[in-house]
Amino acid sequence: MPLYVRDERVNQLAEQAQKILKAPTKTDAIRQALERVVKEDEQRPPLAERLEKIKQRYQGMGSVDPDFDEKAFLDEMWGDI
Repeated sequence: MPLYVRDERVNQLAEQAQKILKAPTKTDAIRQALERVVKEDEQRPPLAERLEKIKQRYQGMGSVDPDFDEKAFLDEMWGDI
């Protein structure tokens, strides 16, 4: 099925991609760009795995100090004492 580009900005991007990728045609440039996006997405770790890493980093920071005065800390940081 043919792909018809009717949007001028998309056409300009395809031309830029063609130059960057040294593709023989705009169609080939679009194919290469789309393949890269799909491959990148396939290689990205699942969301649950990424969130687990964030959770582990957060838990590794230690427990929260219940006596910490955030307002005083921010006032001091900004010189509003």
